[in-house]
Amino acid sequence: MNRFNEIKALVDELEVDMEKFYSKGNKTAGTRARKTLQDLKKLSQDIRVDIQSNKKQ
Repeated sequence: MNRFNEIKALVDELEVDMEKFYSKGNKTAGTRARKTLQDLKKLSQDIRVDIQSNKKQ
């Protein structure tokens, strides 16, 4: 469940940056949002691999 908490934290962080980017036009927030989305993708993939390996055991 620790990884799930990491995902929730990333989504919360992403929400702030997305708001700044789309509402205020802050380009730096857009860069941070893209990085956070990439981190979210990587973490999700790691979790998927872990779930699959646990299923096979």
